[in-house]
Amino acid sequence: MAWRNHSTITEFILLGLSDDPYIEALLFVFFLGIYLLTMMGNLMMLLVIRADSRLHTPMYFFLSNLSFLDLCFSSVTVPKLLKDLLSEKRTISVEGCLTQVFFVFITAGTEAFLLSVMAYDRYAAICHPLLYGQVMSTQFCVKLVLISWGLACLNSVVIVFLAINLDFCEAQTIHHYICELPSLFPLSCSDISINVDILICSILLHGLGTFLPIFFSYARIVSTILSISSTSGRSKTFSTCSSHLIAVTLFFGSGLIRYLMPTSGSSLDLLSSLQYSAVTPLLNPLIYSLKNKEVKAAVRRTLGKYLHS
Repeated sequence: MAWRNHSTITEFILLGLSDDPYIEALLFVFFLGIYLLTMMGNLMMLLVIRADSRLHTPMYFFLSNLSFLDLCFSSVTVPKLLKDLLSEKRTISVEGCLTQVFFVFITAGTEAFLLSVMAYDRYAAICHPLLYGQVMSTQFCVKLVLISWGLACLNSVVIVFLAINLDFCEAQTIHHYICELPSLFPLSCSDISINVDILICSILLHGLGTFLPIFFSYARIVSTILSISSTSGRSKTFSTCSSHLIAVTLFFGSGLIRYLMPTSGSSLDLLSSLQYSAVTPLLNPLIYSLKNKEVKAAVRRTLGKYLHS
């Protein structure tokens, strides 16, 4: 492997979240609960959307893909964290670290694109309701999801090549609980200035390329909502977007803090990573189910069907 030609080490040591065994035990129980609830919540969303024909619409098609992504995203980071919380030796091989970097970027990157696509879906539904069915056809929705995966994969490959070309000579302790590229840069004994510049450009292009469509979609949505004369009509229309806005704020807020702020190994680094990799996948199904009457009704119908079968 190319990395072996550049590096004299074969594994990294993950500093983790704590060195206190009692705190580690509490954290294990806490994150195990988060992981199980994340699995249950997102699997429930997938089951309900698939089982209820009333939810076979573009919005819920994208939401089911978001739930699948959250399952993947959480599984990339949390199981390794749980294992390390029970282990005295918290290590990860160079190959394993590189693999984790790739899958963190591809899942997070696809989720960013998907949130952007979901904003466009809301724009089409609210601003052009008569053309919505024609614009958001099944084939077009599938293409948007595939493009999201493809662009995120391309970006992830670029990021992994940045890591492959780094030299690691002596320092091998990662001041984090997972492998992320910003945490690997301080360990390198080679010049990382170009790598940092490419990473920042990649994050900015990816971030702006997904956030700007969200911003302009909601600018048009707000303009349309304000033109509605009745208060109840404005409230009902905005309620269809509120869940998505909360999800966007949670994901983009923590992700941009993590990758655009200088890496310091501080609590803010850990909290921002935990926010988008563990907490957001847990909250997304709760946000979309608790704030959505259609989903709540579908959950009741699906549970009733299985309980009476």
